Amino acid sequence: MTPPLEAAATDPSDVLAALEGRGWSAAVAESLTGGAVCDALVGVPGASRVLRGGVVAYATAVKASVLGVDPQLLAARGAVDPDVALAMARGVRRLLDADVGISTTGVAGPDPQDGAPVGTVFVAVATPSGAQVREVRLDGDRAQIRAGAVRAALALALELTSAAG
Repeated sequence: MTPPLEAAATDPSDVLAALEGRGWSAAVAESLTGGAVCDALVGVPGASRVLRGGVVAYATAVKASVLGVDPQLLAARGAVDPDVALAMARGVRRLLDADVGISTTGVAGPDPQDGAPVGTVFVAVATPSGAQVREVRLDGDRAQIRAGAVRAALALALELTSAAG
């Protein structure tokens, strides 16, 4: 796992432009963000040139049944896990026939989940050039944590689509 990602603001239009510049499509798999990453992208005019769709896999069972996350991994570690985030990104990429998969999983609160404290978030991006997962530790209420997770997912997506060779 790589060091924590600063949850800095990333303009969704920059993510879409980087994807379009490579001729790549994208799909999103979200848990704690509940569709907010996809919504941020859809809010940009012309997003349909790049965005294939999204899956809100809020329930752990949906992560397995729809996105193909290994049920044994989920049983052993829970949904708040870096490998689960990677599997979600890879799964949505495959499911929606996209070049890039973006995912979020974590704990927005008010209570810890799967042994992870509130504010623990994993974002992942899978591209034709490889995949990365990042852990982000966020403070605040549910809305602040969810917004920070969206920013982190977009930032990682921009980093990997801009740097891909």
